[in-house]
Amino acid sequence: MAEARIGISGWRYRPWRGVFYPKGLRQADELAYAAERVTSIELNGSFYSLQRPASWQRWRDATPEGFVFAVKGPRFITHIKRLGDIDAPLANFFASGVLELGAKLGPILWQLPPTLPFDGDLLDAFLGRLPRSRADAAAVASRHDERMSGRSSFSVAADAPLRHAVEVRHPSFESGDWIALLERHGVASVTADTAGRYPRLDRTTADFAYARLHGEEELYASGYDDASLDRWAAWVVAHLDAGRDVYAYFDNDVKVRAPFDAMALIARLPRPGG
Repeated sequence: MAEARIGISGWRYRPWRGVFYPKGLRQADELAYAAERVTSIELNGSFYSLQRPASWQRWRDATPEGFVFAVKGPRFITHIKRLGDIDAPLANFFASGVLELGAKLGPILWQLPPTLPFDGDLLDAFLGRLPRSRADAAAVASRHDERMSGRSSFSVAADAPLRHAVEVRHPSFESGDWIALLERHGVASVTADTAGRYPRLDRTTADFAYARLHGEEELYASGYDDASLDRWAAWVVAHLDAGRDVYAYFDNDVKVRAPFDAMALIARLPRPGG
């Protein structure tokens, strides 16, 4: 049965303390608190730097059984290398401990920069390099370079498919060629709500759907009213009815709207088995 995972992009934000997080809650307990109120979280620290195996283990152990993380791929690959010459960086990423999440590892999110236009050959090569299972990811990780010596972890207790989703921000991706490329590789096109700043490609290209809600009227700041949440609930239910899992994350964190909007969307969805 298809499942919906609704949550937030990151959880460690100073303005949330005393608003979403109760006053006096230890910072070390914030992940556990958030994980009791949403059904998934995007790990975005991995976008900025390689994490250590102990961190992945700590995040795994702080969340309840059945919880799922999406993981944001490194900007070193997407923004600095711009998808070229990435064999070593990709191996280092998967060797950093991502697989320590075990059954809690959900999709890998790749966010492309707004300055990167569509290039079919480049993107075909990139999508073709992405591992499609945990065992494949471990094989990729085994080719890490010397920077990961002594800080790598990539064993797999149980193999399972590994999903990928791509969020684009250059208008040249609004083309059938990009959609066809995603379909051929079985990679999801992220439906991104960015207050009109970047393309919104609401297309189904994989066996799951992925949405990022950055703000309806003001990027990263504005919240979602009841009517908007009703529309997003209908979007989620339509995918569920079609047999597709759904992952949706609120990234409108500036004014502490993300966790409350996520909980409000969860409340609008049918309960599993209901």
